[in-house]
Amino acid sequence: MTISIGNDHAGPEYKKGIVSFLKKAGHTIINHGTETSESVDYADFIHPVAKDVSEGKASFGIIICGSGNGAAMTANKHQKIRAALCWSDEIVHLAREHNDANILSLPARFISLPQAIKMVETFLNTSFEGGRHQKRINKIPCT
Repeated sequence: MTISIGNDHAGPEYKKGIVSFLKKAGHTIINHGTETSESVDYADFIHPVAKDVSEGKASFGIIICGSGNGAAMTANKHQKIRAALCWSDEIVHLAREHNDANILSLPARFISLPQAIKMVETFLNTSFEGGRHQKRINKIPCT
């Protein structure tokens, strides 16, 4: 599976750990994130991830910033994107199962790296339930 990842200055170490985990699992990574803690504008690294997912170049996206909010807001401006800001494994599970989230937004300043990796694992291993949730998903995009 191809996964696109992007981060700002709050997330280089998280990205490094997540990418290592994903590569060990056999995934292909498209890296749009910064490699340093020097201040950058998160949108510059998040828009390319959302574009990869919305255009089908990546199956899923992972975005990381300090709170996860700016990254999620940026990604959700793209059609076909359902970025979920998650801070626990249970929220991740529901975001995939009920909301068919295709981008996981992680708040680097509020979770540990081991938590983030567990959340990524849950994100990739949880299927969308469909059924009653599909009609709700169909109502999300603006027309």
